[in-house]
Amino acid sequence: MPRRVRRRIRGNFHHKCFKPCGIPNKKLEEVILSKDEIEAIRLADFERLYQEDAANQMEISRATFSRILSSARKKIATALILGKAIEIENF
Repeated sequence: MPRRVRRRIRGNFHHKCFKPCGIPNKKLEEVILSKDEIEAIRLADFERLYQEDAANQMEISRATFSRILSSARKKIATALILGKAIEIENF
């Protein structure tokens, strides 16, 4: 049986979706960011915390934080380069 994962998410995210201008939603592919990924982006890139400090705030290991952050950055880069919408998972 897999271990139950509990992570601390503190950010208040007011927008659920970001998309390229001038293209209707129905014509866009989406990239979905998980709660963990958006929180990792907030802590590392917006709050400018070191990975160790950010991992402690999320109550996860630094290695796990690094994997989550890398995944989030890859998804965001893909959306920006390929013109996809970015959707944030429901809270």
